[in-house]
Amino acid sequence: MDTPTRATAVHDVDTALLRSWAVPMPAIEGDKEIRGHVLVLGGSSEMPGAIILAATAALRAGAGKLTVATGRSVAQLVALAMPEARVIGLEEHDSAGIKLDAVARLDPLAERVDTILVGPGMRDEPATAELVHALLPRFEAAGTTVVLDACAMGALLHPPGDWPPDRPWRFERPVILTPHAGEMAHLTGIAKEDICLDPDPHALVAARDWNAMVVLKGARTVIATPNGTLYQHEGGNVGLAISGSGDVLAGIIAGLAARGAALDQAACWGVALHARSGEQLARRMGTLGYLAREISQEIPALLEQIAGKDAVDHETIRPAPVAWGTGA
Repeated sequence: MDTPTRATAVHDVDTALLRSWAVPMPAIEGDKEIRGHVLVLGGSSEMPGAIILAATAALRAGAGKLTVATGRSVAQLVALAMPEARVIGLEEHDSAGIKLDAVARLDPLAERVDTILVGPGMRDEPATAELVHALLPRFEAAGTTVVLDACAMGALLHPPGDWPPDRPWRFERPVILTPHAGEMAHLTGIAKEDICLDPDPHALVAARDWNAMVVLKGARTVIATPNGTLYQHEGGNVGLAISGSGDVLAGIIAGLAARGAALDQAACWGVALHARSGEQLARRMGTLGYLAREISQEIPALLEQIAGKDAVDHETIRPAPVAWGTGA
């Protein structure tokens, strides 16, 4: 990648920023259609729970409709666990990756969903990358917001055969990527220790080169935009470092984007809600031992608390940046 760059300013994702940047709210007379439709594509025979966690989080973040697409081997299980969702069973490889037949099954949804989240619980990175690249043109053309998490981010490492080998993959329209430091190291070839030591420049360069909103997760999470804007969030607790927590975060972001939030807005609000949910759970249950499935339960109340005029704010007030991106 190119020599790391620095943002001219770093914007704190605090209560003052969030209140100045309210998440779109549906009209009182609105129905589930105007609250947004999320498609979550993921899961596998060994990790069906990941897609359940992500899909639940999307609804808790306020999305109105949910479709889940997963391997046929676990589709019935997911359908029983998610009575709110339409569940589509897809053909799988022996490796547990989803076959390209999925493109024909999912193509009709491109005009009907507002956000597609791909990745939670998926396996077989090359097969997943092939599927992502086959789906991207259709969903991008429809104006659908794309969120790539976990295995699906490997699309960066497995571009289509006609892509120049000496150039990093660049998305036609901006997408949201949600790597932790280990995944960022895998995607960039940069040592994990170096990324942890100084995440800002690596997130900024990746966002620029990939044309993506990069949510680089950690105790201090940084959110970099393709145009060089950088946000940071510090908060939460070590209890959030648990299996399934990242799936929940991806689902929250997808749900907010489906409601009409801009890409950077969905990312910043998602990170803040995820962290504050951990803080709420830690107060009631202790810092260690709460479960990823419990994080989403805190989201609806926090959405109202953060936006409320009477909520107590002990944070430093900082100027809010200009919103970037489109809600698609």
